[in-house]
Amino acid sequence: MNKSLLVGILIIAIFSIIAIFAQAISPYDPSQIDASKLLMPPSKGHLLGTDSLGRDLLSRMIYGARISLTIGLIAVGIATIIGLILGSLSGFYGGFMDTLIMRFVDIMLCFPTFFLILAVVAILEPSIFNIMIIIGLTSWMGPARLIRSEILSLKEREFIQAERAIGASNFRIISFHLIPNAIGPVLVNATLGIAGAILLESGLSFLGLGVQPPTPSWGNILIESKSTLGVAWWITLFPGLAILVTILGFNFMSEGLKKILG
Repeated sequence: MNKSLLVGILIIAIFSIIAIFAQAISPYDPSQIDASKLLMPPSKGHLLGTDSLGRDLLSRMIYGARISLTIGLIAVGIATIIGLILGSLSGFYGGFMDTLIMRFVDIMLCFPTFFLILAVVAILEPSIFNIMIIIGLTSWMGPARLIRSEILSLKEREFIQAERAIGASNFRIISFHLIPNAIGPVLVNATLGIAGAILLESGLSFLGLGVQPPTPSWGNILIESKSTLGVAWWITLFPGLAILVTILGFNFMSEGLKKILG
């Protein structure tokens, strides 16, 4: 196992454990307001300081890890499933279906993803559920093109011809032979996609269109930094570092998988 993959797994494992056991690890209730502890710097009682409402920043970041990672995983899961289905159909059947699906992919790629998401979120009520669905429904084009290209090269191989010769159904060929052999590049893309989804959610939350307070996410914790940057540097530094390290972890993991599956 290469070093990039090990480092990536270690980073993501640490954040995943924090997210899973947030309730046990968190020293305070992330929504607990304490007017006597407004904008306290990092100290023994509050290791990462407090925000403008006296809430413990460490507790909010711990719970924010759960929200941000969940959104990233589910959004990319939705995008990958859609991409696998459409890309498989396009690559396997070809002809009119391939043309139809690929032209739809081209149309979707013409829209700047972030601004398309902004437009949809502005229409719908911002919520965790909506953010996951919207990111997933606007991020499937890459996986679709990847799986299509892989299936185009695989479907003429001897083992696929042998399956056809023994009367295997198209569903069986696609599900049990083509997709498993074509999944490598999709997994690499999905790992990068999780990092992108976390960054996208953080950007939306920073703009006030993502996860809504008081539910903490790394992005909406950063909202406060706009007005407290000169007073409370810790509100900017620690959530920003969490986002940076998490994205680096997924990038390392993606690079490691690429070398192994390569």
